[in-house]
Amino acid sequence: MYRRLNLVMEALDGESELILIDDGSRDNSLSMMRELHHQDSRVCYLSFARNFGHQIAVTAGLNFAQGEAVIIMDADLQDPPELIFQMVEKWQEGYHVVYAARLSRKKEGWLKRFTAYAFYRILRRLADVNIPPDTGDFCLMDKQVVDVINSMPERNRYIRGLRAWVGFRQTAVYFERDPRFAGEVKYTFAKSLALAINGIISLSKVPLRVATYFGLLSAAAALLMMVLVLYWRLFDPTAPLIGFTLITIAMFFLGAVQLICIGILGEYIGRIYEEVKGRPIYTLKETAGFNLISSSKK
Repeated sequence: MYRRLNLVMEALDGESELILIDDGSRDNSLSMMRELHHQDSRVCYLSFARNFGHQIAVTAGLNFAQGEAVIIMDADLQDPPELIFQMVEKWQEGYHVVYAARLSRKKEGWLKRFTAYAFYRILRRLADVNIPPDTGDFCLMDKQVVDVINSMPERNRYIRGLRAWVGFRQTAVYFERDPRFAGEVKYTFAKSLALAINGIISLSKVPLRVATYFGLLSAAAALLMMVLVLYWRLFDPTAPLIGFTLITIAMFFLGAVQLICIGILGEYIGRIYEEVKGRPIYTLKETAGFNLISSSKK
């Protein structure tokens, strides 16, 4: 990644910096970051005291970035560094946000492709803002946009949603996503699902309305069953659904509705709980490459 990014930075006009985030890794990442920093003064790094998650790592990078334009990308080279040239061209044309939209995903299973495709369409239908489909965190943002995002105090962050929420002039560049260059994917299905739920909850109130719809549906079903029971009692006492069978079905149905509604409410209440505690969203054990003035401001 550094070799390819170094070629890009050398070809860009003006100064640039590379901020690497160590999200509590247990491999050799931090020592490699130290080595790169000693070799190249443009390389800065942040090392978390523990693992805080991908979105918080991106947030930390935005907090410390000082450029007039900031580019977010993953380190596994699925986001091609060479696309930065097109992003910078769009930025120079006057766009504040330039996001990378995937045309295809090379060497990814059909389940991954299907769930990603479905999620982005569902999120776009549910969210209060227009979130472009098939876009990840790989993007360029003007300093003005970065400052707005940094001013947002929320802790359960979904960067690509916040990026759409702030507005400004936005456009896309398209690319085919390459397979991971090396190593194993540590972003499991459970983490992807948690990120998807966080994105929907942070950008939409529709799930709360779903709880209301479930309540209306269960009330309508209860009214219908009451009418049927009265009919069977009066006109068909031998009907097989009278008695224990009907009661059991009704209990399971209402119980499922209640649990779903409680779960939806719990997701929102849990986020309120995280916000009101007021803890810092990450802790740092080591930094390098940042001057004291900028670090103290963060």
